[in-house]
Amino acid sequence: MMLSGPRASGGADNRTRIRTVVVGGGQAGLAVGFYLTRHRIPFVILDANDRTGDSWRRRWDSLRLFTPAWSSSLPGMPFPAPRRSYPTKDDVADYLEAYAERYKLPIRRGVRVDRVSRENGVFQVQAGGEIHQADHVIVAMSSHQVPRVPPFASELNPAIAQLSSTGYRNPAQLAEGPVLVVGAHDTGAEVALESAAGHRTWLAGRYPGQVPFRIDGPVGRWLGVPLVMFMFHRVLSVRNPLGRRMSAEMHRHAGPVVRIKNKDLEAAGVERVPRVVGVRDGFPLLDDGNVLEVATVIWCTGFEPDLSWIDLPITPDDSSEPHHERGIVASEPGLYFVGLFFQSAASSGLLRGVGRDAEWIVDSIRSDPAIR
Repeated sequence: MMLSGPRASGGADNRTRIRTVVVGGGQAGLAVGFYLTRHRIPFVILDANDRTGDSWRRRWDSLRLFTPAWSSSLPGMPFPAPRRSYPTKDDVADYLEAYAERYKLPIRRGVRVDRVSRENGVFQVQAGGEIHQADHVIVAMSSHQVPRVPPFASELNPAIAQLSSTGYRNPAQLAEGPVLVVGAHDTGAEVALESAAGHRTWLAGRYPGQVPFRIDGPVGRWLGVPLVMFMFHRVLSVRNPLGRRMSAEMHRHAGPVVRIKNKDLEAAGVERVPRVVGVRDGFPLLDDGNVLEVATVIWCTGFEPDLSWIDLPITPDDSSEPHHERGIVASEPGLYFVGLFFQSAASSGLLRGVGRDAEWIVDSIRSDPAIR
C-alpha cells in the first residue's frame, strides 16, 4: 500500500509513517491518486465509504449528471458512455470504482479521519485507533458536506415527515398528503417534479432563473453545453478578474436551473410559493404570511463545509471554508485541498475540472525538495 517507515504496536497510538495522506476517495481523491502514482510519490487514500463510488450511489435514484460523458472523465480514462449522453449517478459510481481498480490506487476503505493536527512539523492524521504521520495531507473533498437545514425545522409538527436532499431517494418515501420542497435550484426542481406525479407539491424559494436551452436537445448538445463547458473550464478562472467576480457571485447565489424548465413544473402541477421563514402551529410559514399544511418537507437548501476535524487555523473568522490559493494553504505548508467549489475555475467541482486541480496540487508537492 506504499506505506513506509516503522510502525508502533498496540493501543490507540498505532502510528504509521507515510509521505502523503489523501483524505477522501471520491473523484477528487482518485484524481489526486492518479498523479501521485504517475510520479511515484508514496501515498495512501483514506475513504470513509465501504465501496468506491458510494457517495454517488446514495443519491436520489433518478439523478443524472448535468455534464455529458465527453466532459465527465477523470485523467487517463474516458467515461464509458456515448459521448453526448448524460450518465446516471450509478454510472458515475461504477466508473469511479473501475477507475480505482484500473490504476490500483492504495485506498483504505471504511476509514474515517477524525482529526488532522501537526506536531513538530509533521501532520498527524488520526483515523480511529490509527495515526498516520505525513509530510503532506491532501483533503480531497467537496465544499458540500453537511446539509443546511434551518433551525426552525425542529419546530415542525412531529407528524410531518422531513427529509434532506441527501436522504431523499424516490417518491416512495413521501407520506400521504401534500409535499413542500424547500429550495428552488436544481435539486429542488427535480425532486418537486418527481413528487408532483403523486402528490400536491409546493416549491418554495427564490427563483434562480433557468438555462435558456434544453441541455439534451440539439441546441444544447451541439452548441450550448460545449460553450458553457468551455467558459467554465477555460475562461471563468480565479486567475482573471472576470473569473474572480463570477466566483464571488456563485458563492453568494446559485446559478440558473440547468435541466428542469418552468413549463415542466407548471405542466406537472408544481405550485411555486415564497421562501419558508418559520413555523406556525407546527406547519411551515411562508414569507407572505401563509401557512402550508403539508405531510412531507424535503429540505433542498444546500450544504455547508465541515472542517471541524482539521485542528489547524485554516479558516478565517467569518468563513467556514479554508483560506487557500488554488488549493494550497500557505499558512500550513504541506496542507492542500482538491474538490472545493470554484477552487481554480468554475469547473473545479466537476469531474472534468477536478483532474486539473489535482495535477496542480501534485506538481506543488513535487516541488518539495524532500520528494527529490
